[in-house]
Amino acid sequence: MPHYMKLGDLPRKRHIQFRRPDGAFYSEEVFGTKGFVGPTSTLYHIHPPTQVSGWEPLYSTKPEYVETGVMRMRHLKTMPRRPHGDPVTGRVVLFGNADCRISICVPAEPMTYHYKNGMGDECLFVHFGSGVCRTMFGTLRFGPKDYLIIPKGTIYQMTFDEPEPGDPDPRLLVIETVNASHIAPPPRYLSKETSQFLEHAPYCERDLRLPQTPLTFDEEGEFEVRVKALDQMHSYHYHYHPLDVVGWDGCYYPYIFNIDDFAPITGKLHMPPPIHQTFEAHNFVICSFCPRMLDWHPEAIKVPYNHSNIDSDEVLYYVEGNFGSRRGIEVGSITAHPQGIPHGPHPGTIVASLTATRTEELAVMCDTFRPLLPTKEALELDDPAYPASWQGEHFPGLESGNGRLTAAPDPKAGDTADTWS
Repeated sequence: MPHYMKLGDLPRKRHIQFRRPDGAFYSEEVFGTKGFVGPTSTLYHIHPPTQVSGWEPLYSTKPEYVETGVMRMRHLKTMPRRPHGDPVTGRVVLFGNADCRISICVPAEPMTYHYKNGMGDECLFVHFGSGVCRTMFGTLRFGPKDYLIIPKGTIYQMTFDEPEPGDPDPRLLVIETVNASHIAPPPRYLSKETSQFLEHAPYCERDLRLPQTPLTFDEEGEFEVRVKALDQMHSYHYHYHPLDVVGWDGCYYPYIFNIDDFAPITGKLHMPPPIHQTFEAHNFVICSFCPRMLDWHPEAIKVPYNHSNIDSDEVLYYVEGNFGSRRGIEVGSITAHPQGIPHGPHPGTIVASLTATRTEELAVMCDTFRPLLPTKEALELDDPAYPASWQGEHFPGLESGNGRLTAAPDPKAGDTADTWS
């Protein structure tokens, strides 16, 4: 984040003596990006952060991509996946390329260690579940529909609350960078002079939840920190609690944004997907499709027009809402539409949407500017019939030759419409 923040105890100036109560020095750590010219924070540890041991490799984290020469639309039904692993080991990569990886995670057990992604930033979308993410920058309490943005190198441990009877299992959508770029708000939302969110931005500083206390854990013992780097998970051991920071300040830290706080931008005619953009990194963007008013031109077509992703692959994760116009789409579905293949409304949805004034659907989209490749785990969830789901009469009731609709819009549609494209 480009906004300055501080938490805990700090010396009056950077790089000066800062003593612990016992007279020894706190250990200052400059936690920076882009070779000291990017966003940076300065942290003060009780113990030198270099005092670690172990450094043993555990397992490979490199995805194995399949069907690398196949280009077709895909529909993955992820809800049947059973809980497995913890919030890190339970992640299952479904798509990826040289810029990002997209995973789902349905954790079954708690983390017994702390974790650091040394390869890139993480965007964790909490579909179901609530809990606490304790980080080296402080504590973040999360809940359903929260985006957790955790920058590269951050040590953290994620703990889910026990679900209430009848509640769904905790579930995450994970999008991470692997190209050394960082996930941040789109630059067009920010002032070039101050980095303040501009008036046209669909969210602002007040919508962000920042790390809070408790911040410092002053404990000795044996603590494992797992570090993902070089497509490998490594195990390091600390003789003190890794979250031993007493204070920090700067512009590089984790935060939370809830998708319900996104203020959709609407128009008289159908607006293109960039209006839904929420975050971006190099070569990919993350968008939030939220409940909103539909187009109000008297002859507006309320569902998206047919479009070809000439330069980008499009992945949609369906969170909630009525997916009736998408054959077989359900909560937890993931659709993947590769660049170069046109897609658009399913048969009958244009007519059914004409009288609608709102859509109540909620989804997260990731558009990438390099082709995404599927993994074996993605193929296990794939619906082979999905590419043919656009077959059929798109305009039921249309009289041949005179271009006139003889059938009224479906009265069952009410005043809401499904706009999935």
